[in-house]
Formats: sequence, C-alpha cells, structure tokens
Amino acid sequence: MNILYLCHRFPFPPKRGGKIRPFNMIRHLSASGHRVTVCSLARSAAEAEEGRGIAAHCARFEMALVSEPTQTLRMVARLPLTTPSSMGYFHSPALQRHVDRLLQTEKWDLIFVHCSSVAQYVERVRTVPKILDFGDMDSQKWLEYANYKPFPLSLGYRLEGNKMLAAEKRLAASFDLCTATTRAEWQTLEDYRTGVATDWFPNGVDAAFFSPAAEAHDPDTLSFIGRMDYYPNQECMARFCAQIWPLLRQRRPQLKLLIIGADPSPEMRRLGELPGVTVTGSVPDVRPFVRQSALMVAPLNIARGTQNKILEAMAMGVPVVTSRVAAGGVDAEPVTHFLVADTPEEYSGAILGVLQNPAERQRLAVAGRQRMLSNHAWSHSMARLDGIIERCLRDFSHSKGTSA
Repeated sequence: MNILYLCHRFPFPPKRGGKIRPFNMIRHLSASGHRVTVCSLARSAAEAEEGRGIAAHCARFEMALVSEPTQTLRMVARLPLTTPSSMGYFHSPALQRHVDRLLQTEKWDLIFVHCSSVAQYVERVRTVPKILDFGDMDSQKWLEYANYKPFPLSLGYRLEGNKMLAAEKRLAASFDLCTATTRAEWQTLEDYRTGVATDWFPNGVDAAFFSPAAEAHDPDTLSFIGRMDYYPNQECMARFCAQIWPLLRQRRPQLKLLIIGADPSPEMRRLGELPGVTVTGSVPDVRPFVRQSALMVAPLNIARGTQNKILEAMAMGVPVVTSRVAAGGVDAEPVTHFLVADTPEEYSGAILGVLQNPAERQRLAVAGRQRMLSNHAWSHSMARLDGIIERCLRDFSHSKGTSA
C-alpha cells in the first residue's frame, strides 16, 4: 500500500511519548512492505537534522520547519475563535502545501493521522480511506488542567478543553475509523457517538532496549522520569516532594530521589535543594538512573492514555508505585504487577513496604517485566493495528461499492 502518514511531532528519534508511538507504527508498516511517506513538523534546526534519521524507516518524508514564536502567535490568534488554540500551534502553511501536493500528484491507499491536532491537514479528503489515531483524548487533559490552575487561568483551560472537545467530535466524524491508546480513552471516544467506527491498540515497550541491569540496585534510591517542562510531571513532583517525601525521609533518612528529565523549570530545579533530592536535567540515557533505583514513582494526578515511563521501568525490572489514574493506562494488575496509591499515607506505605522487603521487590520486578513482555510488546500492538487497518479498508471499499 501507498500510505500517507501525518503526525504532530517529527517521529525521530523516538525519545519522548509523542514520538515513540508514531515511530513504531511507521517502522512496522514499512517493514511490512508498505510504502510510507511521513509528514510532520520540526521546531528547530537541531530537531530537523536529528529527524532525518527517519529515512531508514520509511520511503520518504516531508518536513516543515517552524519556529516557536510563530507557532505561539498562531495559537494566540485562535483565542477568540471557536477553533482550539492548540490546532493553531500545530498548523503550518508549508506543511499544508506539502500535503496538498502529495494528494494531488499521487494515488494513496490509506491516510493515517496520529494526533487530532494534525487531522486538520486532511480533514476534507473524502476519496481515500482515513484513520485518525487520537492516542489520548486531548480535550479531557485540558479540562483536567483546569482543576489544577488558579482563577482566571482555570477559565482559559476549561474554554480550550471545551473547544477541543467540539473539534474532536467534528474531526472524528470526518474520518473512516478512529483509534485510541487504551480501553479508557477508547470508551471516551465511543461516548462521543459520532457514528464512526472506533478501536484501540496499546503502546508497547522495547523490552530488549529497556532490560534489567546486571548490577545491583541501590536500596535507598527512588526515581522519577519524564520531561520536566511538562505540566503533569511538574505538578505531581511538586506535590510528591511537599507531601510524601517528608513522610519517607522521616522513616528512612538516608533515602534519595532522582528526578530525571529534560528542561526542568526553575521551580523543578529548586526541588533539588531538598534533602536527598537530585534534579538531573537532560541525560544521554535514562536507563542507568532508573536501573540503579529500588523503585520508580509515577504519582501523576493528571494522566491520560499510557505513561511510557511506567512501561519502561517495569520492562527494566524496576518496581513501580503509581497513582490510580495513571495505572488505568497500563495493561497490568495492581498488587500483582505494580502498586497503586492515592494519598500521601498510601504512597509512603507502599514505597516503604517495597524498600523494607527485598523479596517483595524481587517479586514485583519479575512480575512487572513478564507483564510487559506478554501484554505491552510492540509486536502484539502492531498486530492489532494491522487488523484495524484491514477493517478500515474493507469497510471503506464496502461503503463505496454500496453507494455505487
């Protein structure tokens, strides 16, 4: 098949959540013998240069280089409109020209879009079967942000969430099939009742790359991984350090916490002034930091879809203690494969329970990795994707045959 693939962030190198899922799809589709043309945005010359590595995994790519100030202005320009501001942030006239030229000069068997923010580029196409992979339902994330932001910022986030909700429903209705990352996100999509077919396929984890360490871990080190310019990560670590860290240090004064992630804000850097806390900033490879820890915490209060950080830690044989909301994006069972908590006391009890019981840590380490191998392997996820694509093509062909 000749496949046109659009995504909101240039999918190489696959170092962050918004790039990992599309990269694995592109790699799989190309390895399956399809001709894949990738269209996406790069936000700096450095990102554009790095992104050229996608050439080894697709037939070709079209890249539009945009600047942060210009995209921010496009976002602001949509504030008084019914169009979500985030749609403006991901709009590029140059990319639209690339897409239009490809649509006019070639015959396509399938258009695949990852993330609703770039569905705008092909929204009006009707002659080619189209799949929109929402991944996460962004509107729900914006609406959740509103609960954590002070007035009047909360009003802005709620407005954007409602605008995004209307856009998601409209965009879904213009595609032939829509997908999400988890059962919970899929249920949200189903509840939109757009009349369009829906399905879901999970994120995977590269269990060969994220494998357990041969060296012993430090029984007094905890870790957290995630971009520290991302609000849900900032919010949860600020709260963890304020409410949970003192309880842990009171019981285990030698305990250390590694906060590992790129671009920490000044507020996040100040967490490094707390006793036992280190904020690393960007590191070449997160694996050594996570592998040396006794367990990883993922106390996210705002979490949609799958948290790749949880999959990666479990694949490395590092036990995870996470929130109930974040646990919903992982195909694993609480207590059996990882631990779940909500209140400071629950987090403290779960974490100390693992630290004080080496046998329990070993049990969770083995069970967590085995669950990743069985339920979050990319090969299994991509098999689901193949079935979804076949369903879309079959239904599209049938609808055209019936209408004829």
